[in-house]
Amino acid sequence: MPCYVDRRGSGSSKWDALEERFGRSDLIPLWVADGDFCAPRTVREAMVKRAEHPVYGYTEYGEGFFEAIEGWYRRRFGWEIRREWIVPEHGVVLSLNLAIEAYTEPGEGVIVQTPIYPPFLKAVRHHKRRLLENRLIVEEGGCRIDFEDLETKAAEAKLLLLCSPHNPGTRAWSEEELQQIARIAEMHDLIVVSDEIHSDIVYDRPHRPFATLPGMEERSLVLHAPSKTFHIAGLNTSYAVIPSASLRRRYLAAHDRAGLDNGNCFGIVALEAAYRGGEAWLEAMLEIYRKNIDYVRGFLQEHTPKIRPLPVEATYLIWLDCRELGLDDEALQHFFVDEARLALNPGVGFGEAGSGFMRLNVATSRANLEEAMQRLSAAYRELEG
Repeated sequence: MPCYVDRRGSGSSKWDALEERFGRSDLIPLWVADGDFCAPRTVREAMVKRAEHPVYGYTEYGEGFFEAIEGWYRRRFGWEIRREWIVPEHGVVLSLNLAIEAYTEPGEGVIVQTPIYPPFLKAVRHHKRRLLENRLIVEEGGCRIDFEDLETKAAEAKLLLLCSPHNPGTRAWSEEELQQIARIAEMHDLIVVSDEIHSDIVYDRPHRPFATLPGMEERSLVLHAPSKTFHIAGLNTSYAVIPSASLRRRYLAAHDRAGLDNGNCFGIVALEAAYRGGEAWLEAMLEIYRKNIDYVRGFLQEHTPKIRPLPVEATYLIWLDCRELGLDDEALQHFFVDEARLALNPGVGFGEAGSGFMRLNVATSRANLEEAMQRLSAAYRELEG
């Protein structure tokens, strides 16, 4: 079962880079989407067994790798994917970049739904594509898509980068919303790249892989990895599911141009072990997340009413609306870092649409969260005078 681990001194980006990233080391880190709980026992045992082999050379993706992914999708999402659809990769962010190169030309439009995970924005700009922002509408009940604006932007675009579930908005898009996106994609001949790395961490509705929507197998690809699900992000192992032979050929051509080959020998082993034997661990982990989310949301609503947590439908993140505090983004960051002594992700890093927000990660111990809330409450009382 999941157990909290003190990661300080392990080279953890989350814990050991606080001074470098935030300017001080006495913070409780609630920022990067990385969990502080041990990976499943089945993963740890498989890694130890592989480590006992004394050579760690170039490693192929064996049949077990593909069979584990096929089984996971069959059990968790009810999707019968084929072996040839699966393209092993070194990370979902890498896949985003390869997809932009594969399916668009410089200057062509790429839609992103902001606020959005920062690498979406960086990838579009890095490849000199035209960034088309379809800003989400923030309401008391959470984020929703501005479909009228999406239709307008779709007429100018070749590609839509979808985040499903959404990070940082924590939405698990409904069947109706996904169908509307699919309709717009078909109407405007858009290719949809769906980042579904958080799709195993959903609470109130089953996740629907975008490519399973009618007509979307031929115009979409799904990106996924076990990294967020099982706390193994450092193993740099992911995959793309690309049902369309045409889209797959174009993606593989971009992959080959990047000079990518072989896999991480430990990442391959970890994925197989997690997908074959990690489901009970995941269910236990989801219950911990639910309790932590409920605790933090309840505390904030009672003690810091001007910091409004949006509902959480997926992920182990909470998107905090801090606009009522009346602080600009620089002052808001100062408040959290220097007054509350907490390390969160500033919302403005997710695009201009994130201005006035902060992203908080609950994938840590209850003790850390309780101490964090006490610090935040004290800083809030001081701010309010």
